[in-house]
Amino acid sequence: MVLGARRPPSRKGSTADMPRDLKDQIDRLEELFVVPTAKLKEISEHFVGELKRGLSEGGGTIPMIPTWCMAFPDGNETGKFLALDMGGTNLRVCEVTLTEEKGEFEIIQSKYRMPEELKTGTADELWGYVADCLQQFIDYHHENEELDHLPLGFTFSYPVSQDAIDHGVLQRWTKGFDIPGMEGQDVVPAFKKALEDRGVPIKLAALVNDTTGTMIASAYTNTSIKIGCIFGTGCNAAYMEECGEIPKLKHMNLDPKLPMAINCEWGAFDNEHQVLPRTPYDVIVDKESPRPGQQSFEKMLAGLYLGEIFRLVLQDLHKGNECNIFEGQKITKLDKPYSLDAGFLSQIEEDRFENLQDTADLFQEKLGITCTKPELELIRRLAELIGTRAARLTACGVSAICKHKKWDQVHVGADGSVFTKYPHFKIRQAQALKEIMDWPAKYGKGKGDPIEVLPAEDGSGVGAALIAALTVKRVQQGQLAGISDKDTLLKMVPKK
Repeated sequence: MVLGARRPPSRKGSTADMPRDLKDQIDRLEELFVVPTAKLKEISEHFVGELKRGLSEGGGTIPMIPTWCMAFPDGNETGKFLALDMGGTNLRVCEVTLTEEKGEFEIIQSKYRMPEELKTGTADELWGYVADCLQQFIDYHHENEELDHLPLGFTFSYPVSQDAIDHGVLQRWTKGFDIPGMEGQDVVPAFKKALEDRGVPIKLAALVNDTTGTMIASAYTNTSIKIGCIFGTGCNAAYMEECGEIPKLKHMNLDPKLPMAINCEWGAFDNEHQVLPRTPYDVIVDKESPRPGQQSFEKMLAGLYLGEIFRLVLQDLHKGNECNIFEGQKITKLDKPYSLDAGFLSQIEEDRFENLQDTADLFQEKLGITCTKPELELIRRLAELIGTRAARLTACGVSAICKHKKWDQVHVGADGSVFTKYPHFKIRQAQALKEIMDWPAKYGKGKGDPIEVLPAEDGSGVGAALIAALTVKRVQQGQLAGISDKDTLLKMVPKK
């Protein structure tokens, strides 16, 4: 039996009086969704090969994007740096002061609403609004101060390709944005122009991916951190590679020992469908998504999709011949795609009562469905299966990076709503890592696991500011690889 795959002891035997057809369906679902140890190991080994292929001259399905962030912080960075995080709902501006105390920082921040109309407007409207928000932040926090060339780390968490740390070509919009004429273009010049037109005393030092920011921010306060991960609406990882181990950068003749942060974009793992244990429901999610055939790994474990997989299973069971749950009831609300999210599954797994009354109330209030006790048990088990599978699959990616780098002992900084809020996610993920890596039983008994995934520092705030600081320091030291606007960066003297 796969540890962590069965229901909690308090519920053991609760299917004793369950109708045979529902019991059979639970058995079928367990066959579909349980990922045994042997399969985890197979996926992890395949993942290692795909990471290497992504770094090769020919490239691979996993993009393995060089970010031109080329150092970990040493804790001695000082000065004031700004961070801008452009999300789907809000715009966040932070001022991070790296203090004289090693690894310490102070932060002030403001949030601004991202108007919906901007998401389908023009590029000029978008960058004008962003620049106005930055100006408001400066006016409020630095009234009557003479400022010049404040360095900014811009967390732009949309797929970009980068040939320099201060530039990025947008591959495609996500998070509800669809601004014409921007895909395939460098996003930086128009952003800079908006700042210059308004006389905002800010200069872009680094365009940052949130996963890389998570790694750098976490490493600032914990030097054992070598990997940054996001397990939220989407999923991704970043780690530090040596340039000599990145064949696709060979033509640049970089020092082979130079570090280079790699943004894996590992949601694309196994788009070829060679190893992941996809169910018929995963196939439907992919087929009906805006981009079929892409992000196969992400679609099985990211928060955006967990509720949809759950909904498709329930819909199938309602319409099935062998088992007909919610018999005689209208399930109109359950027929709407993406009407359930990962938070819905979280509520089911957090049900406080043995009779699953919280789940019964949730289905009644959210979906207008009255559930029988056996149906509630099936619903509970299905949520456990989907949530557990997600956690166990994430361990395959983490273990693959560690195997690729031959790291036996390392800390991972992780952020994202699924990691921080989904019940039992961390325990299930840690258990899967134990199984993949074959650790002796002594680990985890007060000693801590050799590879441990820990809550991350604020990657889009502190991490982006730190990467701006590291970039300025690198320019001042004459290390100019992967930096486009060297003259502007040389003028950025951090304010004490």
